[in-house]
Amino acid sequence: MNLSVVPDTEYQIRNLYPKKQTSVAEYTRPMSAAPVGTREISRHAVRAELARVAFNRFCLTGFNQVTFTDLSEAAGVSRSTFLRYFGTKEDVVLFVFDPVGDVITDALDAERANQDDWSRLRNALESAVRFLVRDVQELVTILGLIEQTPALCARLREKQAEWRPEIVARLQKTTSTTDGSSVIANVRVAAALEILWIVLGRWSASDGQEDLGKLLDAAFAAFSTPARQQTDAPL
Repeated sequence: MNLSVVPDTEYQIRNLYPKKQTSVAEYTRPMSAAPVGTREISRHAVRAELARVAFNRFCLTGFNQVTFTDLSEAAGVSRSTFLRYFGTKEDVVLFVFDPVGDVITDALDAERANQDDWSRLRNALESAVRFLVRDVQELVTILGLIEQTPALCARLREKQAEWRPEIVARLQKTTSTTDGSSVIANVRVAAALEILWIVLGRWSASDGQEDLGKLLDAAFAAFSTPARQQTDAPL
């Protein structure tokens, strides 16, 4: 898949979110609620704009070929200033994924505690997908760059590992089942996160044409009782 330059659209506006926060509700804070500090808004606005400029340069030149000096010149800031906002090139590209762990965690709310863990995890992944897919071609381009760049794949795996403890804790806290073992919860969350990247990879390979909901259903169906029985059947 050929990489294309992300147009100067609403990229920086859609990405004005904190890297770490207590609730996904912060992303859609109502106007009557206490406002986010001006300093925080300014910092994340700058990060979003730097990420936009950098990603376009990565697409034009290649991730491995671009240096922080190149990025700072393209953005019109000093190299030290750029490094204050992003410590690695990988984090610049993966900026859009920063809130995904919180999106999944907050989707595992108590209102769904009457569902089994797999159903709740599947619904939580759907929330994450909705969060990510706001511009199909943009996300397809980002996923394409990640797939072609081992360093980005490795850093995304690290992020996934960073999200897992909080997702596991929320799953255990709100589960209605008796098998609340941390081992079982960790396995289920690890499998669900793997499903997310497999599904996004398949969707990206179709240039965003396949239905993500159907892909999620197909992936989770692999863990259904009939599917497991078929897998365990003797040859």
